Amino acid sequence: MRIWNSEYTFNHNWDTVVTASWRKYPNPHNTSVVGLDVIDRSVDNEGKLRSHRLMSTSWGIPHWVAKFIGIQEVCYASEHSIVDPKSKTFTLKTRNVTLANIITINEELVYIQHPSDPSKTLLRQEAAVTVSGLPLCNKLEQMVTDAMSSNACKGRQAIEHVIDKLKKEARDFSLEAQKCMDNVLPKANSL
Repeated sequence: MRIWNSEYTFNHNWDTVVTASWRKYPNPHNTSVVGLDVIDRSVDNEGKLRSHRLMSTSWGIPHWVAKFIGIQEVCYASEHSIVDPKSKTFTLKTRNVTLANIITINEELVYIQHPSDPSKTLLRQEAAVTVSGLPLCNKLEQMVTDAMSSNACKGRQAIEHVIDKLKKEARDFSLEAQKCMDNVLPKANSL
């Protein structure tokens, strides 16, 4: 088993980062995620939003290689998440479904309001990777954790991309609202 972890601070408040995280896919920084399907979503008695989603990914494996090793070109992972608005905590736990008999990847992402600066958000990521039944298990586990490290950077870039998109949408909405008000006020004043 190999453990990988990372910590990163976003220069945005928790609400903004969590909103962006929900809208993270699709994005130009990590094109391997081709779909997210909500299996179940509910709000519990404590006001926490609980979700279960199925993530579809395309690893870009050539068709003949996928056929040779016996996997589909689209691979799946199960994601369970909890948003706790009271404690400002958003936890995502993801586990691969595809190839789970050979490789197990358990990943946890936790977004929390930064403890010393409420205008920032702290992201903690951890993954446990276990390969079994194959030669060179340690080497394969290292390859997977190296890929996770690279993909974590892409994930953070994707969050920033979505935040920029959200800000642009808000500006566009404000401009449209102002145009409407500019059209309504002169007409109201002439009455």
